[in-house]
Order: sequence, then C-alpha cells, then structure tokens
Amino acid sequence: MQSLIPSRLSKIMLVLAASFGVAEARLAWVQLGGGGRSSDAAAGLARQAYLQQSDPLVLDSGRGQFEDREGRPLTGKTIKALAAYPTGGMPRGTPDRLKALAEVLGAKPDTVGAWLDGLREPMVWRAGGRGRAVALTEAQAARIAQLGLTGVAAVSYVERYAGLTGGMAPHVIGYVAEDPDRMARLYGKELATGKARATERTGEAGLELSLDRLIRGIGSTSAIQATDGARRPLAGKGIRISGPVNPHYPLRVKTTLDMRVQLAVEAVLTMHGIKEGAVVVLDANDAGVLGMVSLPAFDPGSIGAGGTDARNHALIAVPPGSVFKTVTLAAALESGVTTLDELFRCTGMYGRYGLKCWLHGGHGVLTVKQAYAESCNVVFAALAERLDPAVLAATADKLGFGRQVGWQTDSFVDGKPLRLLEEEERGMIFASAAAGEDGGVRTGTGIGQRDVRVTPLQAANLAVTLLHGGRVQSPRLVSELRYADGGLLASLPARAAPSEFGSIKPATAAALREAMRAVATDGTAERALGHREWPLAGKSGTAELGAGRPGMNEQWFVGYGPAEGRARYAVSVLLENRPSGVRNAAADVFGDIMDALRRLEEAESKSESDRPAPSSPQRRA
Repeated sequence: MQSLIPSRLSKIMLVLAASFGVAEARLAWVQLGGGGRSSDAAAGLARQAYLQQSDPLVLDSGRGQFEDREGRPLTGKTIKALAAYPTGGMPRGTPDRLKALAEVLGAKPDTVGAWLDGLREPMVWRAGGRGRAVALTEAQAARIAQLGLTGVAAVSYVERYAGLTGGMAPHVIGYVAEDPDRMARLYGKELATGKARATERTGEAGLELSLDRLIRGIGSTSAIQATDGARRPLAGKGIRISGPVNPHYPLRVKTTLDMRVQLAVEAVLTMHGIKEGAVVVLDANDAGVLGMVSLPAFDPGSIGAGGTDARNHALIAVPPGSVFKTVTLAAALESGVTTLDELFRCTGMYGRYGLKCWLHGGHGVLTVKQAYAESCNVVFAALAERLDPAVLAATADKLGFGRQVGWQTDSFVDGKPLRLLEEEERGMIFASAAAGEDGGVRTGTGIGQRDVRVTPLQAANLAVTLLHGGRVQSPRLVSELRYADGGLLASLPARAAPSEFGSIKPATAAALREAMRAVATDGTAERALGHREWPLAGKSGTAELGAGRPGMNEQWFVGYGPAEGRARYAVSVLLENRPSGVRNAAADVFGDIMDALRRLEEAESKSESDRPAPSSPQRRA
C-alpha cells in the first residue's frame, strides 16, 4: 500500500495543476477581452445591486481612438467637464452658490438653473445645450468643488470629437449615434445576454462605421452617484468612478492620414473660398490616404445642422468631364486605333449628335497628344466612335473606374470581411451594356459626359495607377490596430486592386503620363501650373450637370507631382456646383495644394537637419 501513495499523490497534484491551468487560461482570456465586453465579470455582478439605485454618467464610451500616421490624436480628448445629476427634488444649494456656478460657466443664472432643474438623467454642460462638452480650466474645476452643490461636480470627461474640425478629417472618421435598430441587427445576441445596451452609440459613418465591431471596446467608464428610491443623492456616498480595467483597451487605430497634409488642404480650399467639393491626397508610393477633405463640413456633435453635410463627397460618384478622356486615350492606344502623333482637324463642331468643342472655332490641326493637352472634344468623340463600347468599359475597369477600389479583405483578424470605405460608390461607365452601342452615347461617354460617374477617390487613384505602370493600387485609410498598451492586434498592409480584365500596358501608362505632363506645360493648365515649385502633371475636366442643375458645372483636376524624378503625391480636386462660363479653378487649387505639400517637405527636412546629431559614445581609457 505504501508504494501506491506517491502514485495517488501525483495524480491528485496533476488534477490540481490542470484545474489551476484552466483557471489561469480563463483569466487570460477574460483579460484579453475574450470573455465578453466586461473585463471583470465578477466585479460586474458585484456592482449590479449598487447600480440599481444610481445615476451613471458615461465619461468614456471605451471605443477605440483614432490617430494619424505620426501618432497625433484625431479623437478622444480628455477634458474637465461639469457633470450634473438629477436630485429628486432636493435643493442643490443656496441661490448665491448657484449664481456663482453660472459665473464660473460664463452663462446666465436663469439658463444654468433651468438646465439643472430640467435634468432627467445625468449630463455634462455643453455649448449651446447640444454641442461639445465645455472644457473647464483647473481653476474653474476647483471653484466648482468649493461650491459644494448637490449633484454637481467637475469630472474628467472624454470628448470624442473635441476639436474635430481643422486637420481632424471628420468625414473620414465619421460619427457615432444611438441607433437601436442597427444595434439589434448587428449585436442582437449581446443585447439578449446583457452584454450590450440598445442605447449604446454605434458607428454611423466613416471609419466609425466600418470598424465599429472592432473598436466598440469592452465597456464604458461611468461616474455614478448613489441615490435612494426617489433618486435623491445618498449623503456621504459622493460620486464613484466605475469601469473595466484592462490594459489592452481601448484600441488605437493608426490611420494613414497626415494631419499636416489635411490642414494644408483645408487652408487652400478656404483661401479659394470653396464651399462644395472634395480633395483627395494619396501617397504615390502605396495609395495611402494622406488627406481627404469633403465640403460642406459637418460637426459630429451636431448632425443635420444647417449648412453642413455629413456625406463624404470624396466617395460620391459624379460626372468627371474631360478627366475621363484619360480612359478614352488609354483604350484607343491599347486597341491600336490611334497614336499620340496622329493628326486630327478640329473645326469646333463634330458634325453629329449635337456635339461641339468647348473652344469656339475649334483647335485646327493637332495631334492626339495635343488634343489631350487642350482637352479637345471633337478628337476624343472621334476616338470613342472607333472603340468597341465593351473595350472602353473594360479599360475603365483596368484603371479602377466603375468599381470600388478602397482597401478590403474577405477575412480580417476576426475572420469576417472588412471594407474600410463602406460608403464608397462604384461609379458607372454606361447605364447598360446596350447603351454604348449608340454612337451619341459612346461619344458623350468618351468625353466624360452622359452616364459616366467617378469618385474623387477613384480619380486620385488613377494617377497612382499610372505611376505604377498601370497596376491599380487599393487606397487605404488605416495601417494598423493596436492595443492600448502598444501590442499589435492587426496590420492592414498596402495591396493592389487588380481588375478582372487585367492591366493596361506599362507603355500605355507612360504615354498617358507624357500626355498629362503636356497639360501642365502646353495645355489647359499651363497658366495655373507652369510656374509652380515642382514640375506637375495632370488632367482638367469640366462636367455639365444638365437638366438636374442647369447652368452649373463640376470642375475637376487630377494629377501628381513632382512630375520629374520620383512622384510623391497624387491629388484629385473636385469643385462642385460652379456656374457655367466661370474659369475652371480646380487646376489653381491643385497647384496651390502641391506648393503647400512642397513647403511641408521642406519644413520637415529643415527640422531634421536642425536636430543635433547623436553624440558618439565615449571610449574608456
């Protein structure tokens, strides 16, 4: 029997070790967020009774925060804010103290009093009653504490969109809102088990929408005031901060945006007085989105306010005008129906379909390359009629038009599909396959009118495609997702967006770049771009909006720079709803943006050169 004791003891020890191993693994899973949205289930159960008679004010939703490519925060600014709770009829303090509170807030006593009296749930003091939370200074917060008002306190509050105006790319980031129907559709199981609330704010646009399932976090942090059954504050309880404790959350989303580029673009648009349109700036190397501006702007805290527009115009497909002549020229060169040197005569009238050139009296005799530089409608209508409409449509697809090109994957880190730009429109070439058989439709299509629709994102990516020898890249807005403690959750590498029809030849891409350079040196953009700090290349376009908006045009310019050596930026400019007959200002805007980008590079280079060189380590004697 004695010989069996060690054996039995060993077995018992193995069972205990296995049990502890399972418990340890479970703990690790919970700490990593795998055990549901609560980082500490036991603590959650312990709080339940306490919360039944309390008023929680969410200080931080726990959602992941966004930053630009250099780590500069785009969302999630922590401020001191005034929090107020319902008192169930209890007086808050003396009139003098309430008046002093109004003085601290810089508001009228009646306004503050009415706000406090009308509270039905905890709230923070906001600008205009519905805007962003008002940030308090340390002195203001200290003064509020001294007043000792019931149900009133200065708390640390995370204002998600604080300052999300200049340089913060609100249309890219998007916004969150309460949407119970969407919560039920996407997170029904979590709602049923109590791991989510129907009133939880969820992504409604931009990256907030596309990444919603990944950045929701594991729970909110709240300031809780204990109350009795009548919701009167319990004496001596004060305000308690409650929330998950997990070093991995909230996540950090590193975007490809460069806040300096975003600010530079916004400044140029403001200088030109642009009210409607979009600009996209892509990294010519990998199609990363460095800047994306959409106008009119909007405030994520005031959706639907007058004069604003939460739609991202950079992702909305509109008529491209003569920018589409790049596709027509590519199709003609690829099909062998023309060369850059072929001669045409433009008299100003095409002779069919009521089509005419924009230049009264015509351009006279000119080559195809010159016709592209001068944006001659007559020549490009003739080229379009030589082409099979299926070839024109396929070439557009090869260049990234008529389809979504934004970064996507069929299986992300959670095993589900992910599309970063959910609102990206596909655009269109022909309204139907049969439509292109009509000569009038085909010629109109060849000059970027009729049913052609292109997004500013696709247009900027066209320039990147040509710089890559005809290989379409996939514009991306996010490079990686990291845990709060810096650990990597997932990378989103640059990738191509190949067409089912293949690619245009590198020689064709080179010919198109040559023609785009001629636009800036000898064509429609010579006046706007001939004197710039960098040599530039691109294509202008003016699209007539027709019966929907008579007398109005869309003005375009798409290009890249520098045009000699290694190009670093591809840019599209769309100016919307411009009066007919007004000079196309898009090329001027493009030129000013490229000058601003050049100055940014010079400033960065100077900053690096001014940094002291690291000292050499001293050798020991």
